[in-house]
Amino acid sequence: MNAGTPIVEVYDLGNTGYRHVWDLQKHLQSALIEQKRHPDHVQYGPDDVSDMLLFVEHPHVYTLGKSGNADHLLRSDEELKEWEAEFVPVDRGGDITYHGPGQVVGYPILDLDRHFTDIHKYLRFLEEVIILTVAHFGMAAGRSEGLTGVWVEDRKIAAMGIRSSRWVTMHGFALNVEPDLSYFSNIVPCGIQDKQVTSIYHETGTKPSLEEVKSILMQSFDQVFGVKTVQKGSIKELEEKFSYFYRAE
Repeated sequence: MNAGTPIVEVYDLGNTGYRHVWDLQKHLQSALIEQKRHPDHVQYGPDDVSDMLLFVEHPHVYTLGKSGNADHLLRSDEELKEWEAEFVPVDRGGDITYHGPGQVVGYPILDLDRHFTDIHKYLRFLEEVIILTVAHFGMAAGRSEGLTGVWVEDRKIAAMGIRSSRWVTMHGFALNVEPDLSYFSNIVPCGIQDKQVTSIYHETGTKPSLEEVKSILMQSFDQVFGVKTVQKGSIKELEEKFSYFYRAE
């Protein structure tokens, strides 16, 4: 690692509910913003709040972005209960997507003032992280013109949706490792009618562990963003670190 290489702290949140992690992201984003507003404040010193990458595996949940179409959820509340899934409208971009077991969801909480202030470039970088990661497992993935996310031919393997405030990001990407793809039949994924959804397992017949996938994602993140990801700990350790700012409900 070169001197001055930016550090990104990585926290593995395990299997944690969507609303809990969404709330946590909002508090972490606010902490980074407050540090920018008050750089000399003792609580928000220049080294207090690093960029972060959160990994999580959510229980079954459908989330709808602020510009999304609620009609793209194809099941009633009662039917969702049968699938043991919940529906959560959220404050990110994009349309509707699914999160659940067998996915690696990544939420970068980055101050883009430390990197580059270009949201389109940021999304392309996130896509490149996924493209490099799945290449490690023998897959040729890429982009689809005019669409966000990562694709294997016309099959989507990773969805993305972000929010940025004062150039501090939250939300992120969901990479399908081996989820139950039947859950995508309950929605119009990302609001796109004529595309399919896939996974590493569906494409290769192999089931890499989520831990292995997260390790490769960190390596790819380093390569694309020019940073050094450093494994730091669990959700408990993260909440304790930001106890002055975050209170778990």
